[in-house]
Amino acid sequence: MSTSVNLTDNDFAILGIKQQFEQDEQMLQQRWKDLQAQMHPDRFASQGEAAQRAATQWSVRINEAYQRLKNPVARAALLCELAGVAINSETNTSMPAAFLMQQLEWREQLEAARTMSQVDQLQGIVDAEYARSLSTLAWLTDEKGDYPQAAQQVRVLMFMDRFMKNINDKLDQLDA
Repeated sequence: MSTSVNLTDNDFAILGIKQQFEQDEQMLQQRWKDLQAQMHPDRFASQGEAAQRAATQWSVRINEAYQRLKNPVARAALLCELAGVAINSETNTSMPAAFLMQQLEWREQLEAARTMSQVDQLQGIVDAEYARSLSTLAWLTDEKGDYPQAAQQVRVLMFMDRFMKNINDKLDQLDA
């Protein structure tokens, strides 16, 4: 690792990538692999226990950074926090009224669904809305720099992530 990077640096600095929402996933993965190979504790076996311990710390930190940055919602949450806008998903549950109405409709549709086809259709709708929301998030962070609105969009996507788990649970239930 470069001596200018510290374990306490943000995830973007740890992986040596530009601090932005849009990321090339293959490049991100390759960067992670390269850093893991460079910092693998076995490479430091001849340098003693302290060097191996430091390499292990770096390896863990590189993994943490990669796990956060490969997830677009976590990556956006980090960008918001780095811009001074906390997500506060546990305490700030405010959502746009239209989104709340949409969620109610989706929940009713999921509850009423009796066939895999009905759930698959709903999943397609939710997947498309999720993709649109990610696109909006990219615009809010990388182009507009509107982190308060981006934080709200992150909370919307977190809500959608939980709903997608409900869809998968319903699919499992119908498959049983």
